[in-house]
Amino acid sequence: MEFDYTADQIQLRKSVREFAEAEIRPHVLEWDEGQIFPLDVVKKCGRLGYLGAIFPEELGGSGLSYIDYSIIIEELSRVDPSVGLIVAAHNSLCTNHIFIAGTQQQKQKYIPKLATGEWIGCWSLTEPDAGSDAAGTRSTAVHKDGSWILNGGKTFTTNAHFAQVCVAMAVTNRAASHHGISAFIIEASTPGFRVGKKENKLGMRASSTGEVLFTDCELPQCQLLGKEGEGFVDSLRILDGGRISIAALSLGTAEGAYDAALKYSKQRKQFGRFISEFQTTQNKLADMATEIDAARLLVYRAAYLKDRGHRVTKESSMAKLFASEAAVRICDQAVQIYGGYGFIKDYPVEKFYRDVKLCTIGEGTSEIQRLVIARQLLKDG
Repeated sequence: MEFDYTADQIQLRKSVREFAEAEIRPHVLEWDEGQIFPLDVVKKCGRLGYLGAIFPEELGGSGLSYIDYSIIIEELSRVDPSVGLIVAAHNSLCTNHIFIAGTQQQKQKYIPKLATGEWIGCWSLTEPDAGSDAAGTRSTAVHKDGSWILNGGKTFTTNAHFAQVCVAMAVTNRAASHHGISAFIIEASTPGFRVGKKENKLGMRASSTGEVLFTDCELPQCQLLGKEGEGFVDSLRILDGGRISIAALSLGTAEGAYDAALKYSKQRKQFGRFISEFQTTQNKLADMATEIDAARLLVYRAAYLKDRGHRVTKESSMAKLFASEAAVRICDQAVQIYGGYGFIKDYPVEKFYRDVKLCTIGEGTSEIQRLVIARQLLKDG
């Protein structure tokens, strides 16, 4: 088994870390407090190739592996999980759905703009009554005179208010259940498409999350993405890769909180000693570091297998489940090490603590991950 990163991957990590420290860290508190979407930094991510990480160079992408991509998300999230989330949703969900299910014409039209950051993408599956239960989807697309007419709305859409293109799912044949949901590419300038409420969130506040709404939104046939009725089935394939990115985001968030807690423990004195000298603190740090390493192995195993063309439904769900829940525990312990100061916004662990909870919810809750893993175990067994 090989556990070393290549020289190129080590250099990639170094360059992303330097970018995050220079361009993101000075603004983290401001963006969080003001719920400011860091558009300039996102555009810089595009110019650096982060927004097209996993797409081929001939389509404007960077041609990187999922291991490389996981490094990018991990390092961005180590400084600000909101930026990691913006980049992950753009890559793994919107652009990747077009790349995996799109026609050559669709790929040529959209991926170069998305991969370079000229356009920002969003991906809309969830509805008020349809989260994990896709059968509850109420948005509809009706075929009429060679076009599709969309009506309905989506919620919890990352990047919604800043996206130029949206990939959304709608029911085209309700009798066919999961095989009656189709995917569509919708440009934000399309009549009948608009963004709705922007959510006021607990954490990840620099990431814009909101509604997208369709009112007699007319699309030509060429905007159907993939085969009619297979949009939800394709979405499950998209989520296999997306969960690797959320696992990497969880890993980076945990590292950011751990790094801050470790540094603080060497500076804070109580009873005449640095708190890092107390066994209770050392035990916390040891547990945090061990869980980070365990999460890293699961994340990069899933990425390794994905790069080699394996189906990673089980492995990506395991990585996402463990990394996200471990990150919640690690951020909790980081606040505890800071004591009262951990509850104050002047210190970084307060924000990591708020941000990290989304990792156990987005792209499938922990409960859904356990269901997915169990189904794979029973099927394989």
